[in-house]
Amino acid sequence: MTNREKYKKAFSAVCPSDEFILEVEKMKKIRKQHIFKSMAASVAGLALFMASATAAYAMDVGGIQRTIQLWIRGDCTDATIQFDGDGTYSLEYTDAGGNEKFMAGGGISIEADGSETPLTEEELMEHLMMPDVEYEDDGTVWVYWYDQKIEITDKFEDDVCYVKLVKGEETLYLTVKYKNGYAADRHKYVSPDGTWGGE
Repeated sequence: MTNREKYKKAFSAVCPSDEFILEVEKMKKIRKQHIFKSMAASVAGLALFMASATAAYAMDVGGIQRTIQLWIRGDCTDATIQFDGDGTYSLEYTDAGGNEKFMAGGGISIEADGSETPLTEEELMEHLMMPDVEYEDDGTVWVYWYDQKIEITDKFEDDVCYVKLVKGEETLYLTVKYKNGYAADRHKYVSPDGTWGGE
């Protein structure tokens, strides 16, 4: 016979009072409440841990990724973009040939007082929606803007080309210096020396 069985046998003849029974019942309820509170605290702690781990993962990656549609080389393309909050972005997409591509960029805005501010997400998106000038291996030069693909190879005079781009209500005046960059404006062309020209 075990000790537990001996104690049960010894005290089975003793009848507990009603007060003692009530006290035992109260202790059982308190114990159940304590267990429930402990479980609730554990679940809350786990949720807090998971939230902080997720935030740490997002911070570790550098920002929040999202999928956008972007015009790349005249094709509407699904891309995953990540804005890093410091005026930079990184972009991944699959091109028309099925190849994985990666782009990154960013910039700052210089205020009138000389202070520098990282570009906002809106400014970076505006930059990504600007025309793109591509110099192909076969010697041709193309301008891509939204769904437009315009060959400008034969439009250069003295290594400068002027292109008026129109999409719906939006118009851009593009000045391209051959293999030396380009400028775009919504009102007028920019002359090669940096001054404004007419239409």
